[in-house]
Amino acid sequence: MYTLTQIRAAIDEAAPTPILDEAAFRAVAERPELAELLAGVRAEAADTAPLPELTHELYGRYVRDGDRMAYERRYFARRGRLAARAAAALVDRRPEDLARLDEVLWQICDEYSWCLPAHKYHADLFGRTPDLGVDLFAAETAHTLAETVGLLRGELDPETVARVENEVRRRVLAPWLDDIRPQHWETMTNNWSAVCAGAAGMAALWLDEGEPRRLTGIIDRAQRAMAVFRSGFEADGGCPEGLSYWVYGYGYFVYFADALRARTGLDMLPETAAIAAFPAVVDFGEGRCVSFSDGGEDAWVPTGLASHLNARLGTTVPELTGVPDFAADHCHRWAHLSRNLLWTDPELIGRRGPDRRDYLPDLAWVVDRSTVDGVRIGFAAKGGHNAEPHNHNDLGHFLLYCGGEQLLADLGAGLYDKSYFSPQRYDSIYPSAEGHSVPVIDGAVQQPGRDREAVVLAHRDTGEGVHFALDLSAAYDIEGSFTRVLDWWSTGELSIRDRFTTAGLPLVERFVSRVEPALGDGIIVWRGEHGQATLTYAAEHFTATADRIETVDHHENPDVVHRLHLTGTTAAEHSLTITLEVFDGEILEES
Repeated sequence: MYTLTQIRAAIDEAAPTPILDEAAFRAVAERPELAELLAGVRAEAADTAPLPELTHELYGRYVRDGDRMAYERRYFARRGRLAARAAAALVDRRPEDLARLDEVLWQICDEYSWCLPAHKYHADLFGRTPDLGVDLFAAETAHTLAETVGLLRGELDPETVARVENEVRRRVLAPWLDDIRPQHWETMTNNWSAVCAGAAGMAALWLDEGEPRRLTGIIDRAQRAMAVFRSGFEADGGCPEGLSYWVYGYGYFVYFADALRARTGLDMLPETAAIAAFPAVVDFGEGRCVSFSDGGEDAWVPTGLASHLNARLGTTVPELTGVPDFAADHCHRWAHLSRNLLWTDPELIGRRGPDRRDYLPDLAWVVDRSTVDGVRIGFAAKGGHNAEPHNHNDLGHFLLYCGGEQLLADLGAGLYDKSYFSPQRYDSIYPSAEGHSVPVIDGAVQQPGRDREAVVLAHRDTGEGVHFALDLSAAYDIEGSFTRVLDWWSTGELSIRDRFTTAGLPLVERFVSRVEPALGDGIIVWRGEHGQATLTYAAEHFTATADRIETVDHHENPDVVHRLHLTGTTAAEHSLTITLEVFDGEILEES
């Protein structure tokens, strides 16, 4: 970290450059790779329908019945209108765009609270009213507003600009910076510390850059929170929360680091090169990735962020199929949208990622992706422990990918409601061991807790695949020990050897998919669009059954989960084999 003396000297000596160049927005209007994104921006910006109302009844639903979605859908729709009108005004500079932006800026300032009802405790901790709660989205709103009026100050109504600046200071900057007590998120090692400090820090850089002493304190406060965020990563740079939250947390770290560098010349980015490399490690290509934790298999990396890291650090980018469209981010974060417009390098889009094999030793994740008969296939498995950020009880769990879909799946995040972040979290199939391809032993499922840890007994890149052996005994309350040995060949074959020191205990080997399995005698088939996975097992040792669970996913859309259960008893070793067979497919042109 930088000392106060170093920060003050950098402020005094730097020749500040703009955090963002407002003239650069006009230059993106005709860029073909941005055409779809800009079409979505312009359509939303021109929408004259009233903003959805944030009513008292909706605000109270979270407390009454745990429902977050009804309020948050409206909240984020309002943020979408704000972001679209800011972008349209900057890119097109038409009087009507500026007038519409003025109006939505005023309406956001009218809101009772920028802090979500689910996060109101961030105000309660300080005995404050909800409008003074600083959560992820209050900080993001402050950044969006401050940056917008900072870029367009001379073209917006001066009264609107003054009101925006006052509300940003009152609701976010003063509760954070004028109180020596740390915000709760300043002690959190997950995405919260980076997003809140990054977004609020950028807002402060835009609004308070004229007073060196105060700016020194702002930068120091922000860098301390960023240090806490970075402490959540080990040397391998792996993000235990998954790619979605890498985009979120590290994205805001990068955006703040760039703003700080522009303002002062101080550079926080180079020492995070290992973290920057994570997306390429977990990328399967075709817009799909490893979905462990509360991630998602379709998590997208902002093209502006990836391009910036490639330019600054030489980071290998994941396979970028295109610039995310306006609807890609349902939270409509201005930081992603604006940097996608300004930073995207079109030369990086459409390049096929290489076949590769990776191991993150601190996170204990293995990932392998290869191409068979023109179809991309992949394997991933994990160790770790069951108290990770956005934890799932999933030690020894694995997934198999084939041509755009997971045939053996990691379900990713469930619906975020009040119970999902409470002691009832594991009642949801998504984070529960019941929703992962791990066994039930003597009636016991994996339990949460830091002491529920996988011990990596062996990892080896064989040149043809990967060997990965884990002692999973601590994950269960069972007699004896349990070891899982996974051997994967990049041609599409997986050997699973589950070993037990106590024989004769009831055992259910479980496999999870969104594809319905076809059950046969000693053989199970999951057939997808571009290939199928075939499991063979000893029919004399197991009885196969399957169930179907209808639920809703992270976005409250219908979801169907299929689980295969092989019921038997523990033995010294049970050996199972899964073979991937691909169908003809097409791939992107090699780069």
